[in-house]
Amino acid sequence: MDTLSKPRHRAGSHYLGYHGRPPPSRKHHPAKKPAALPEGELIATRDGRGLMLRSIHADDVGALRRGFSGLTAEEVRMRFLHPMTELPEALAHALCDLDPDVAIAFVLVDPPGAGTAALAGRAGLSDGAAPEIHAVARAYIDPVTLAAEFALVVQHRYAGQGLGTLMMQRLIAACRARDAVEIWGDVLAENGAMLELCDHLGFSRHSAFQDPGIVRVTLVL
Repeated sequence: MDTLSKPRHRAGSHYLGYHGRPPPSRKHHPAKKPAALPEGELIATRDGRGLMLRSIHADDVGALRRGFSGLTAEEVRMRFLHPMTELPEALAHALCDLDPDVAIAFVLVDPPGAGTAALAGRAGLSDGAAPEIHAVARAYIDPVTLAAEFALVVQHRYAGQGLGTLMMQRLIAACRARDAVEIWGDVLAENGAMLELCDHLGFSRHSAFQDPGIVRVTLVL
């Protein structure tokens, strides 16, 4: 995967997706609003491949772990700032089973194998094949400040096609629907692709006081 943005890492913590915290479990906070993109939307890539953009599912654990295993050492450095060879199963469960009031995650996946033969063929799948996750966009909304921290990862093969921009647009809309007042992220200063994407979406850049190699991007919602 091509790492586009990363939350700030605290030494000794695992990858949690948001600022060193696990996302809140669904069982701790009853949902008040429906999850966005419940059915998903079909996206066509430049080579004609069909992908589905949808909310993450609780049973995406295996696909999420496989996606992580496909990261290169450099991508892990760009995304997490520390060595990590696998995504533990318990953590993957926490990242998939979210409280939709404050946690949002969209994934770009292969269409379901149970779909039409034409769709499965266009996606390069046989019927019954397990879907693979090719991109993830997620955000956690602080219930006190109503500021949402985001993260985005897109596989190399799908970079440069506007898919990251599309996923960020969906994420921003979902944060607005949950009454977030701001969305922000910490980006490596060398990560020009993510900084340009954020510029395009109207984010402002700020210095990260504790790390000159980090740029904080913010967008008022």
